[in-house]
Formats: sequence, structure tokens, C-alpha cells
Amino acid sequence: MRTSVLVAASAGTVITGLLAYAVYFDHKRQTDPDFRKSLKRNNRRMARAAKEEAEAHGAQQREAIKQAVQQAKEEGFPTDLEEKEAYFMGQVAQGESLCAEGSDQIQAALAFYRALKVYPQPKDLISIYDKTVPKEVLEILAEMVAMDSGLNLGSFTGESGSDSHGVE
Repeated sequence: MRTSVLVAASAGTVITGLLAYAVYFDHKRQTDPDFRKSLKRNNRRMARAAKEEAEAHGAQQREAIKQAVQQAKEEGFPTDLEEKEAYFMGQVAQGESLCAEGSDQIQAALAFYRALKVYPQPKDLISIYDKTVPKEVLEILAEMVAMDSGLNLGSFTGESGSDSHGVE
């Protein structure tokens, strides 16, 4: 019975110490202006670092998208009607499977982009993509379309309600 009393007393002491530290920290946070300034400064530093990291990641992603579009253009696209149809179906299936896996969003968007390049009515396909493709992949696809000057869709923002009276 002696060990259980010792364990309970130790646990009570640790909990009391943690509670006392929490009360001290809260009191210091509320009353000490220097401490409050240093907390705000640290929070601003962390927010700035997170923002810079997000910007760097965005720049890397844009570069990866640019390279993927360039690679797709270099590979070329089929010109025969039957080849286009088979290519289209294969690319859409690949894009859907990559979206379902959730693995590589750029590769999924690239597959949808390739399908878009061989589709006879790309604006109609964009409206279908709006309803079926996940938002993150659709945003990447929008960047790919924006990088391709040879693909004339008018304005594509990745949102529903595409412009149906534009000239192709």
C-alpha cells in the first residue's frame, strides 16, 4: 500500500506543478508587456516563415507544371481521329485513377490536360471537368491551360459557369 500512496503523491505533485506553471505563464502573458511583445514577435516570425515556405512551394509547383506542359508538347499529340479517341479515353482514365489515388496531382492534371488537347470541343470538356475533377487538380489544370498559348479557351478560371459564347 505504501507504493500506491507514493505514486499518488508524486502524480499529485507533478499535476500541481504543471497547473502552477500554467497559472504563472498566463499571469505573465497578461501583465508583462515585454513578454507579450516577444510572443507577438515570435508569432509574426513564424507566420512570415510559413508564408515564405508556401511561396517557395508555389514557385516549385509552378516550375513543375511548366516542365510537365513543355514535356507534353514535346511528346506531341495524335492526329488521326481514331488515335485521338483512344488517346483521349486513356488520358481521362489515367487522370481519374490518379485523382482517386490522390498521389500526384500534377500528373493527374497533366493527364486531363493531354485529353483536353485532343478533344474537339475543349470548352465543353472544361465544363465537365468543373463538375467531376477535384478542385486542387482543376486549379493545376487551369495553370496548365494558361501556360499553353496554343489552346484557345477564352477565360478559364476553374469555376463553374464557363463562357459558352466565345470564339474558338
